[in-house]
Amino acid sequence: MPDYTSRRIMMVDTQVRPSDVTKFPIIDAMLNVPRELYVPQGQREAAYVGDNIPLGGDRVLLEPRTFAKLLDGLEIRPGDVILDVGCGLGYSTAVLARMAEFVVGLEDDPERAQEAQATLSANGVDNAAVLEGPLAEGAEKNGPYDVIVIEGAVETLPEAFVAQLNDGGRIGCLFSEGTLGVARVGVKADGRISWRSSFNAAAPVLTGFERPEVFAL
Repeated sequence: MPDYTSRRIMMVDTQVRPSDVTKFPIIDAMLNVPRELYVPQGQREAAYVGDNIPLGGDRVLLEPRTFAKLLDGLEIRPGDVILDVGCGLGYSTAVLARMAEFVVGLEDDPERAQEAQATLSANGVDNAAVLEGPLAEGAEKNGPYDVIVIEGAVETLPEAFVAQLNDGGRIGCLFSEGTLGVARVGVKADGRISWRSSFNAAAPVLTGFERPEVFAL
């Protein structure tokens, strides 16, 4: 039987802590959430490697370093209500649920959404719920949110997310810039989001977050 607990400790010690992520709530959550349960069955041996894990189509589970550094910049608090966009099979939602009051996971694939909810429930994550719907629309009926995390790259951020974020709320995602990507954290004030760049990382652009094509006559 694989020793996933040892692999989880190694992941934190070799990928998370060396990336200057040392906040206890992040370390504690990533040490305690069984990442191997939230990846496709055939990918469990790769659950703790330092790469994005394919979930099917153009979707991935973000590598541990990228995910941890994004959480570090978001300054998540115990009373926060979070929207987790593109939650995949539920790993990010499970980690966030250990740090916040409640998490709404959003997934556009019906089978992934169903599997994510089943896995979260089976592992006692009772302060999270997974909804199915277009990622670019967010989940307005459950908002507004204190934090929004987008689990993939964007070329442009739909206006829906500005409206669904509380004033003073934080949003984090990867902005795709050609073959590279930059993780940014934004803070909403007076109806606008002010962004700051954090670190470089890459992931596929999520459906609905592509830059509109401009046609020249």
